[in-house]
Formats: sequence, C-alpha cells, structure tokens
Amino acid sequence: MTSSPALPAAPPSLDSGLHENGAKRAVRGTLVKVLLHERTDRDMELEPFAARCVRRGEVHELLTTDRWTDEPGARVDRVGFLGFVELDLGGVVDRGDTVLIGGEPVGTVLGFDGCHLPNHYNIVIHAPRLLTGRSLALAPETPVVFAPAD
Repeated sequence: MTSSPALPAAPPSLDSGLHENGAKRAVRGTLVKVLLHERTDRDMELEPFAARCVRRGEVHELLTTDRWTDEPGARVDRVGFLGFVELDLGGVVDRGDTVLIGGEPVGTVLGFDGCHLPNHYNIVIHAPRLLTGRSLALAPETPVVFAPAD
C-alpha cells in the first residue's frame, strides 16, 4: 500500500482563534496628523496576526482599503491614507473592530502591516471605498475609537 503525498497546509486565516476572544475595552486615541493621498501600488503585506497589543502614547498610521481578504501575507495595493493616531490608553486592536473617527464609523480593522516597525504599525481599515483624510475632512485632535466587534 502506497501513501499519497501530503497536501501542503493552507495558511491560517487571520481570524484563527476568533471564538476564543472575550470582552475588551475600546481603544481610544486622537488624530495627530492628517494624510490626504491615495495609492494603487502600495504593496503592503498583511501580517498573520488577528490582533495587536498597543500602548498608551504610541502613534500608528491609519489607512483604508476597499479590498477584502483574510489571507495572511496578502498584498494590499489600493489604499487611502487617513492620518496618524496617538493612543490615549493601551489595549488590544482586533481584526473586525469598528473604527470611528469623530464619532462616525469609517470601517472595520482588516489587519496590520509592519513595514515601518519599530516606528509604527499601519492599521489597515476595510471600507466600502477608499477614504482619505481629505475626503473625510479630518482635522488634528479628532477622536478615534477602535470599538470591539459585537
């Protein structure tokens, strides 16, 4: 009896362990710099993490994409840049969190790109269309909230 060759393992979904999550507090911050542009050739790569711990005082970049994927390592080219947020307190940002800027929902956290680490994460937000700081008329000092998914 011959054994058949083993199939390569599929990459784990970014949602691995989703049903292990319990309650958490919202992560809050303040917009400190507005960005105005969009790109269709950004070549970012989603990290294979469904969550990232963040600390008070850290500054991270927010950007949107209208493309959805749950593949670790997926390439993200279409992005709209919103700006940089300084976090008011530490916590956990999860894939699927709702992002509110100035109290208005912008989209949901799709994932994280670490190309600028250790300086900052790019927090990739899925939205129905590319959004920028200009298209949302953002201004410094606007509150940002990463609200837990229901």
